[in-house]
Amino acid sequence: MGRGKFKGKPTGHRHFSTPEEMLAGTSNRRPRTFRQEEDGLKEEEEEEEQEESGEEEEENQKRKGTQGIIEIENPNIEKPKNVKAKDVDMGKTTELSRREREEIEKQKAHERYMRLQEQGKTEQARKDLERLALIRQQRAEAAKKREEEKAAREQKKTEARK
Repeated sequence: MGRGKFKGKPTGHRHFSTPEEMLAGTSNRRPRTFRQEEDGLKEEEEEEEQEESGEEEEENQKRKGTQGIIEIENPNIEKPKNVKAKDVDMGKTTELSRREREEIEKQKAHERYMRLQEQGKTEQARKDLERLALIRQQRAEAAKKREEEKAAREQKKTEARK
């Protein structure tokens, strides 16, 4: 007669109680005294569980895996990317990562610098304005010189015709 679904290991074989042993209560699993104590404990536990079942069911449904065992705030844990609309907490602001914070600070600093640059308050802006003024002056002088040369040529042409 087979003793279970799988072939047993050579170190030990499965032993199943027969229906007669179960009715008689003489199966090899536990002595009768242990069984009576267990039955008494199970009844007490069932009564307590019925009273507390409402609270525990909610807690057990929310927690998965080892979440119920260890309650710590791990800053390195990967946060869920997609959050359901019913789970969104509007009052809570999301914390930015270090890289995101640094990126935002960098952008703000650049914007501040560009505003100062436009107003001419930075050293680079002052140097640029000085260079620009010098270039304008040189161009004005060059334009004045061209005007004078053009006027001189016109005068020579008019004198040559006379």
